[in-house]
Amino acid sequence: MTGRALRIVILAAALAPSLLVSAAPSSPAARGSFNGVNFISVCRFSHRAMDDPIKYPGQPGVSHDHSFVGNTSTDAYSTLASLHKAGTTCQRRGDTAAYWMPTLFVSGSPVPPSLATIYYQRVASKRLRSFPQGLKMIAGSYQARRPQSLLITSWDCGDLVDVPRSSAIPTCPSGSSLRLRVNFPDCWNGKSLDSQNHMSHMAYSVGGRCPRRHPVAVPALSVVYRYPTAGGPNAALASGGQYSGHADFVNAWNQRTLAALVSNCLNRLRHCGTGS
Repeated sequence: MTGRALRIVILAAALAPSLLVSAAPSSPAARGSFNGVNFISVCRFSHRAMDDPIKYPGQPGVSHDHSFVGNTSTDAYSTLASLHKAGTTCQRRGDTAAYWMPTLFVSGSPVPPSLATIYYQRVASKRLRSFPQGLKMIAGSYQARRPQSLLITSWDCGDLVDVPRSSAIPTCPSGSSLRLRVNFPDCWNGKSLDSQNHMSHMAYSVGGRCPRRHPVAVPALSVVYRYPTAGGPNAALASGGQYSGHADFVNAWNQRTLAALVSNCLNRLRHCGTGS
């Protein structure tokens, strides 16, 4: 090997760890640096449909089955205008955003979520901006047939039960219920409301910092579905198996309400919870 080639190999080896880290979501420690700085939207189940207005707009019945919460009108034909005209299942009346996950099936029967808890959190160190109207995001992979990162999607049995988060669907103990959590990226490129793969316009912060190509810090959205079932080996997602957890979001909030919450709660480092 020549001296020049050897220097290239050494440089590549030195850069490799940083390249791997830059592609990963924030670590649990980083997410905990603003622990409790959030506001929460609690939303009931709305409806099921084999629709996906992000991946398959205008094509009803083409998608795998989804369970929708929040906006009551979400379907294959949804637009920002139609979402703004509709109602919501969320306790915060200004939250008319659209949220959906693949439907859970147990022994072949659909199990709609009994409740969704949606956390808007502060993770990035820099001042946050509100999601722009019409922003679309997908987190997690519907194609995954192996465990995804627990920093993106995980199953558990609730905060009061000693069952650790896992990639596999657990069998929850008596008195608890199954939960699926999906964490969305918290950095935006500042330009695009969507992208060809519905992901590349967004990125996860690392150590509280947004990557150079996604410089705009936005709320870190975590969607948690709670199901009236213990889960177990007969449970699977409509998108395939137990590892394909993912979630979709379209920002159709009342923008003034959302901006006030981001400003008064997240940027002032307050825990607003489900209240104001």
